Amino acid sequence: MTPLIPAELLAKSEKILFIAHLALGDFTYLQNGFRAFAAAHPHIEIHLWIDEVRRTADATQWEGLRKYSLYDWVEHSGLFAKVYRQTYSPALYEESVREAQAEHYPIIVSLAHVRPQQYAELARRLNPQGLVIGTRKRVKLIRPWHYFSYRKLDAILAPYAGPDVGEHHVSSVYADWFQQLSGIDIPVADRYPFVHIPEASLHQAREQLASWGFDTRKGPLVLLNPFAKSHKRSWPLERIAELITRMQQQAKWADACFLINAMPQELAKVNAMAQARGLQRTHAFSAVDNFFQLPAMLAQCDLIISVETSIMHLANAVHVPVIALMRKKNPEWAPFDSANSTVITVARRSDWVKAIPVDQVLHAIA
Repeated sequence: MTPLIPAELLAKSEKILFIAHLALGDFTYLQNGFRAFAAAHPHIEIHLWIDEVRRTADATQWEGLRKYSLYDWVEHSGLFAKVYRQTYSPALYEESVREAQAEHYPIIVSLAHVRPQQYAELARRLNPQGLVIGTRKRVKLIRPWHYFSYRKLDAILAPYAGPDVGEHHVSSVYADWFQQLSGIDIPVADRYPFVHIPEASLHQAREQLASWGFDTRKGPLVLLNPFAKSHKRSWPLERIAELITRMQQQAKWADACFLINAMPQELAKVNAMAQARGLQRTHAFSAVDNFFQLPAMLAQCDLIISVETSIMHLANAVHVPVIALMRKKNPEWAPFDSANSTVITVARRSDWVKAIPVDQVLHAIA
């Protein structure tokens, strides 16, 4: 297969811009592609446009969007010479557009899962003369104007068509994208998720556990994450309470300490629930200062039980066994490390994660 980016253009280019609407889970696997591209083309600076899909004119939301923890990880990864991260308000978005246009990128690549036609338009707007490559979805009859958006692309990243299509992991899709772009082969072993945690964050996690009176030398530490952005992927908090109660009744977990991951605004609610239910050695946790607080705390654990969010992928990155509670909608987003992961799925495709009973989780733990 001929790479989408001509070899002669790669050889003479000094920089490339990737556009992506990243979430933590995306970057967990996509970073391997950026790392492989950087190794194959060390003379090229990689610039990254992170598009905020929650962009809003509501100024009350800007501070929360500005502090999105993903930015900490991306900017400390060492992979990018420049990151466009101020796209959360209309004014800042336009300012970022002007800044990117001034760079005159010779190559712009859109890695968009959703609304790819919108990002085809953006990529071409950033440089009318550059090579623009992007993803594409089938044009529906009710939206024929998408066809004209896709015509602004010089080349298209084809849908994944590997031998394991239908049973593949999302990391295979990302590896295939970079194979299409410049012929880079990313072996399965090099697709494993990873995160480099600063020693200061690890120290902070250990101090935090000690301040709660948790002594992980006496018993295992378990983190439970019942919350997801979608209610369909969340697990009821009362199930978490029942699970902790029943685990503490078992000899193996009698001395265990439990962390319940929650959003900062939910910490008081979760701690109040734990106290009301009489849960011993149980405390709510949230990465309130920066992204690295999360993987640093995960690295202290002996077991992680999580619904379908970035936490179950980060569990693989810090090499802690994980039990993942998932719907049937997106099996390609299961944890990468099958040897250290147990996936519990709902019975029917239409079921929400709350359909998974506590007994099923206890069986998986056993």
